[in-house]
Amino acid sequence: MTREDDLVAVTPGDDREQDPHSDAAGVVTRCLAGLVDALVVAGIGIALQLAFSGLRLLVTGPPMRMPDLSVWLTGVLGWAIAVLYLAVSWASTGGTVGDWLLGLQVTGRAGRLLGVTRALLRALLCVAFPVGLFWIPFSRRHASVQDIVTASRVRYHRF
Repeated sequence: MTREDDLVAVTPGDDREQDPHSDAAGVVTRCLAGLVDALVVAGIGIALQLAFSGLRLLVTGPPMRMPDLSVWLTGVLGWAIAVLYLAVSWASTGGTVGDWLLGLQVTGRAGRLLGVTRALLRALLCVAFPVGLFWIPFSRRHASVQDIVTASRVRYHRF
C-alpha cells in the first residue's frame, strides 16, 4: 500500500528526469550540518569532562575540579570523539544530529547505509580534511572529496 504523498510525479522536461543527482545536498546545507555536529561534539566533550570530574569528586572528595588537560591531549581527544561520533552515526542511521536537522542522509552510491569501515574512513577524512566539502560546487554529482574517496553520497531525505 502506498501513500499519495510518497509518490513524486516526474513530468517530461522536469530536471529530476535528466539529473539523477538532483537530490544531492549542496555545500551550504552540508556546512550547516557540520556546524551543528561540531556543537554536538563540543557538548559530548564537556559532558565527558563533567562526568570525569564528578567521578573524581566521589573518589577523592571536594573540591570538584575539571580535568586540566594539555592542549595537544584536548585536541587528540576532541578529534577522536568527532571521528567516533560521525562514524557511528553514519554506519548506524545514515545521519548525524546535524544531518537529521537539515534533512540529509549519508549513503553509499547505491542508497544503502555505509558499512563501519567506509563510515570510519569517511569520518577520518571529514575531520582531517574538512575543506574537501568545497569540491561540491565543481562536481557534476555534487560530491565532496570525501564522497569521491569513499564512494558515498549525501542527499536530501525525508525522515
